[in-house]
Amino acid sequence: MAPVKLSIIIPVYNEKDTLRTLLTRVEAVDYQKEIVLVDDCSTDGTREIVQDYQGREGYTVLMHTKNLGKGAALRSGFAEAKGDIIIIQDADLEYDPREYGKLLEPILDGRADVVYGSRFLGGPHRVLFFWHYLGNMVLTTLSNILTNLNLTDMETCYKAFTRKVLDSLTLKCNRFGFEPEFTSKVAKRKFRIYEVPISYSGRDYTEGKKIGWKDGFAAMWYIIRFRLFD
Repeated sequence: MAPVKLSIIIPVYNEKDTLRTLLTRVEAVDYQKEIVLVDDCSTDGTREIVQDYQGREGYTVLMHTKNLGKGAALRSGFAEAKGDIIIIQDADLEYDPREYGKLLEPILDGRADVVYGSRFLGGPHRVLFFWHYLGNMVLTTLSNILTNLNLTDMETCYKAFTRKVLDSLTLKCNRFGFEPEFTSKVAKRKFRIYEVPISYSGRDYTEGKKIGWKDGFAAMWYIIRFRLFD
C-alpha cells in the first residue's frame, strides 16, 4: 500500500494551558501528516499561541473572527484538509495522539471507512463523573436505536475516516451537535464502521471542561432531527 497522508483537524477554543503540549505530541506521531489548526475566536490567550504556528511547515492555521462552535470549526478544517485519512483531535489533553495507530489500523487494512475511538471498551481512563457517563450512555443508546448501530461511544472526539467519507457528507451543525450528525449520516450511507478501545484522561470543569447538560439535551434533539428529517 502506498503511504497515506493524515489530515489532523484540531478545533481550538480557550485551551492556552494545553495547546502547545498537545501539538508537540501530535508532531511526534510518525505518520505523513498535515495539522489543520482552527481557532474559534479564543479569548484567553490561546489565539496568540495559535498565531505562532502560522507559516510553520506542516501546519494550516485558520482563525474565526466570531465564536461559532466546534462543528463550525471542524467544517472550516475539513474544507482545507488534503489528506487521505482525516482524524479529529481535541485541543486538550484528554485524548492521546500516540493512539492514532489504533484508529488507523482498520482503515489501512481495508476493513473500515470510519473508526470511532471508544472510551468504554476497556482502555485505561481517569475516574470522574457518573452523571457524565450515564448521559453519554443515554445519548449513544438513543443514537443506536435510530441508526441501528451498536456503538459504545457515539460522543467520542476520536473519529478517523477516509477522504471518500468526508467528500460524501454535507455537515451543518455548528456546535456539539456534530457528533450525532456525523454518526447519523455515516450510518445512512452504510459506511463500514469500527470501534477500537482508547485511553481517556478526562478533566473536570476546574480544568477547563466545557460541555454541559444543555449540550446533552441539544444532542438528543440532533439525534432525532438528523435521523427523521435530514
